[in-house]
Amino acid sequence: MLNTETPSTRHPDLDSYATPALLDAFIADQNAAVAAVQAAAPQLAAAVDAALPRIRAGGRLLYAGAGTSGRLGVLDSVELYPTFSWPRERAVAVIAGGASAMFVAVEGAEDDRAQGAADLAALQPGPNDVALLLAASGATPYVLGAIEAARAAGALTIGFANNPGAPVAAQADIGITLDTGPEVISGSTRLKAGTSQKIALNTFSSALMVRLNKVYGNLMVDLKATNAKLVRRALALTVRASGASEADAQAALAQCDQHVKTALVMLGRGVGADEARALLDAADGSVSRALHP
Repeated sequence: MLNTETPSTRHPDLDSYATPALLDAFIADQNAAVAAVQAAAPQLAAAVDAALPRIRAGGRLLYAGAGTSGRLGVLDSVELYPTFSWPRERAVAVIAGGASAMFVAVEGAEDDRAQGAADLAALQPGPNDVALLLAASGATPYVLGAIEAARAAGALTIGFANNPGAPVAAQADIGITLDTGPEVISGSTRLKAGTSQKIALNTFSSALMVRLNKVYGNLMVDLKATNAKLVRRALALTVRASGASEADAQAALAQCDQHVKTALVMLGRGVGADEARALLDAADGSVSRALHP
């Protein structure tokens, strides 16, 4: 029996717990998710380093999964645009059962290997693309079909699974095993197995974005200021990183469509928006190098 399906021996009387003890059991069990990702750090680092040149060459991040894993892939792909101004067309996710499976479970769809291959192939993957294949069991047919299609197109494949020796990890170019063990509720991989996948995806994509110069220091300076909250955040980040007054920061941001990176170079180098953009382009998007060539 797979580790993720094996009944936990730690809480055999879970249904009799009082609410505080019940919550303690669920919360404490999540520690295993963090430990599993920490153990997989070398493989995650290898994945970031292998993905980086492909993404720099214009490749995309392509996600495929089913159920909870599929929804986590969609979540990671969607959040890269507002957080890092990553183009939507360069982070694309497919999920077993189609887009509606984000909201209504389509359980049988995960068993369709041919559909997984077809959905991934429909994205027209190429050698510069990076496919992230997610399956808690590590043997989901839909995801295995997606791996086949990605590999056939020459894309880099990175497989995430929660069981040692899983086909999803073994068949990918880089396998990342997040060995979270049995769940508190037996087989419910939306618990710590899902948590570990969320942490791993956050870690991978955030590290990749840092390497792509989407961050200045530890500040999120390439965000898309698409609502009032993010406009305020852009102003606060510009003031903090530049040391300029709020009025000067606001004036700079108004001239560059609220783009923090551009505003920082404008303020730091005493140039206009067009020249600041040119300096950033020459520095491969690095604020540090644009400010201190």
